[in-house]
Amino acid sequence: MPPPPPPPICIPFISRQKRRVSIDDKSDVSHPHAQLTRRPSAYSSSSTLTSLPDNLTFRTDSEKYDEVPPLFTGGEKDSNTPPKLSRGNTMTGTKKSTASSKWGYGWGLGKKEKEVEAHMHQRSVSGASSPLPQYQTVEPSLQRSGTKSSQATRSTQSTVRVDEPPRRSDSRRKPSSLERKDTQRSHVSRRSQDSKATTSSRSTAPRIRPPLTASDSASTLVGSALERKERGDVESIHDRSVNTTERLAALREQMLKNNVDVYLVPSEDAHGSEYVAASDKRREFITGFTGTAGAAIITRENAYLAVDSRYWVQAENQTDANWEILRVGDINDPKSFKDWVEFLVTMLPKGSRLGVDARMISHEKASAINSKLTHLDSRFVFPAMNLVDLVWKEKPAKSKGSVYVQSIEYTGKDATYKLYKIREWIKAQPPSIPSFSKATEPTPQQIQAGMLVSNLACIAWTLNLRGVDIPFNPLFHAYLFIGLDKTILFLDASKVDENIERYLEKMGVERRNYTDLWPFMRKREWGDGKIIIPSTTSYAISLMLTHFRYTISPNRVEFLMSIKNETEIAGLRHAYIRDGVAFVQFLAWLENKLNSGYDITEWEAGWRVKEFRMKQRKFMGLAYETISASGPNAALPHYTPKKATAKMIDRDTPYLNDSGGQYRDGTCDTTRTLHFGRPTPHMSEAYTRVVQGHIAIDTAIFPEGTSGYQLDSQARRPLWKDGMNYLHGTGHGFGSFLTVHEGEHGFSSNVPLMPGHVVTNEPGFYVEGKWGVRVESALVVKRVKTKQEFGGDTWLGFERLTCVPIQTRMIKESLLTKEEKSWLKDHNMRCWDILSPLLREDKVALKWLRKEADRGIGLPGSGPGGLTVEWD
Repeated sequence: MPPPPPPPICIPFISRQKRRVSIDDKSDVSHPHAQLTRRPSAYSSSSTLTSLPDNLTFRTDSEKYDEVPPLFTGGEKDSNTPPKLSRGNTMTGTKKSTASSKWGYGWGLGKKEKEVEAHMHQRSVSGASSPLPQYQTVEPSLQRSGTKSSQATRSTQSTVRVDEPPRRSDSRRKPSSLERKDTQRSHVSRRSQDSKATTSSRSTAPRIRPPLTASDSASTLVGSALERKERGDVESIHDRSVNTTERLAALREQMLKNNVDVYLVPSEDAHGSEYVAASDKRREFITGFTGTAGAAIITRENAYLAVDSRYWVQAENQTDANWEILRVGDINDPKSFKDWVEFLVTMLPKGSRLGVDARMISHEKASAINSKLTHLDSRFVFPAMNLVDLVWKEKPAKSKGSVYVQSIEYTGKDATYKLYKIREWIKAQPPSIPSFSKATEPTPQQIQAGMLVSNLACIAWTLNLRGVDIPFNPLFHAYLFIGLDKTILFLDASKVDENIERYLEKMGVERRNYTDLWPFMRKREWGDGKIIIPSTTSYAISLMLTHFRYTISPNRVEFLMSIKNETEIAGLRHAYIRDGVAFVQFLAWLENKLNSGYDITEWEAGWRVKEFRMKQRKFMGLAYETISASGPNAALPHYTPKKATAKMIDRDTPYLNDSGGQYRDGTCDTTRTLHFGRPTPHMSEAYTRVVQGHIAIDTAIFPEGTSGYQLDSQARRPLWKDGMNYLHGTGHGFGSFLTVHEGEHGFSSNVPLMPGHVVTNEPGFYVEGKWGVRVESALVVKRVKTKQEFGGDTWLGFERLTCVPIQTRMIKESLLTKEEKSWLKDHNMRCWDILSPLLREDKVALKWLRKEADRGIGLPGSGPGGLTVEWD
């Protein structure tokens, strides 16, 4: 997953060089679900690698390299009839003609040399492009590649076109003379290569490995890259930001009408969600910035966007000249602010009226700001309507998707039991008696009468329900009131069918419409007593209750949810094995294609890893937007490729893939970094230090009461030794088919780690504008036995859930200890032992997995006799 926010203290190590990256052009894919058990995807206006579990496959993946198709042997057609040439599939691409004489897929399949040359010349003159669609749907029974059924599918299945996203008018231009010359050179190169191809029906000659360099030849470009090449597009990624001039002007008009001097637009929705529905992406609409965290601050003359270190570069690239980017938390800059709250109260002129939608800001943040406003003779104002909504002309509608039950098979505990445990906790809470009161007995108004839950993941977990309202998260918009004698779920009727109605009635849960929460609070329907709310509850709720009617307390539901029971942990183990199978298949496919001479884009690689996950049981969608990054894009912790501007995966820099799937039994989050060529010494050293930090966390033993923050330095210590660091957190909690960021525990938190906590382990290192590396695995906290039981049975450690090999070719062996070498070998061999029985039908993946398990550390043959020579 995209790494967690920065820890409270870290040492930055990043260059100041600015660059631009691709900006989203709203490309998405829609496809109906074939199975009712699958979760329908929520639309994300900024997503290109969506969570929609389309049933897609790649038609050329089932072809065999060493079999001659009947079409070219005269078995079905006259051998003199020239076959129809068609472009290879998006992900598999078109193979270089110099790579082999074996039969396969690509240009000139089975043609004679002269026919190939003539046809390629004709294409170069006519400029014809392939009309084939990128993807095809398949029947579930015909998904396995390499079988007769899958081959038959290629001729019978219907096709679904994944279209190019809408393009700007300024990108529709003719190719420059230099681009035309490059294209001409590519055709000449291709013809000269094709002329060397053999025409024998079955070759026994060894395959010639293509050079590990990027090729300009269109015969090796695939998918979106080939389309751009054929159109002559060389669209600049520097010009992809949204023009916000009109939007800001319209917003300032509304500010004037409502007598607002400064308007605040947070990233969150009314429930404090990290990922929000398309209809709640107000900050993204007004700024053009697509990150999941940050705040927009608009004055009558200026506009500011405050982001933390995860988004510094991305925010600069995605915003236009109307915005000033505030790099908050940059301790390398003495003028940097701790967070956007500190900036706001510092820059706010005296006597200002600060406008905000009270639903979109937490009680905690609003109280912190409000405490400063009185000294500035300023105050909050809350317009009746959200001002961004008033200027958002094409605002998406809210989801009306139905909720569904997450059975006890996956949860381990039923909802009735969870409600009982929460009520017991409410009863145990002390009454709110003022410190100055002389009364010995609390009044009815001071007793805790119930709890209001607004966090969507907490509501879903408590009631064992899931929904489709939030992209990548199986959540639904609702509020939940848990009283001592009744429970009310505020959820719109459009999301509830007869089965859910009966389910709620059986538990004694009353359902009301979503907006009925506000009259419920205004009328004080629960009677006397106070309502417990966490500090992350929206300010609008605390304003409605007034301080006489609420008590701020830590989120008890989040605490209970973060400690996974045995059923949930078992489900996560199974989910990570299936996700590991998909990830290994993807890595094997990618390395095989690149080593065979294909050119693959980041976007296509991102889609391909999703394709493998879709074939796994209980797959429900992606857990977050896939990070598929090569070269300088890998230095952006939250980079996601876009089809129109994705970079080619090169062999000179590391390739980073951070992705995960949502399964009915668990949420997965894995990152692996690979190099397909020869890494530089700097890359090897940085990657080695990252892996050492990863191992240090994985093998840590610590006493009960230890927090993740106390362990954080162990991950950074190997990097610190060489003056390196990373600015994001080392790891975060995650859910059981819920959100990928869950709970208050993690390696940036002072919350003690407890048995049952699950957390990611993801140190990294990034060189801005050049390359980046990160390795991430999921861990579960467990009790461990130690040689000396000092203090009794109080020692904790980690169990690794992730089952994906860690590439060792980029590691500098001389930097590793004996224990670290043993850990690497054991981990990769463990992956072989667990995954190999599940990969028997995928020979490419099985071979790749065996190679990774047996591979030594570092590059072979780096010096004379295979020895590495290092010069001081």
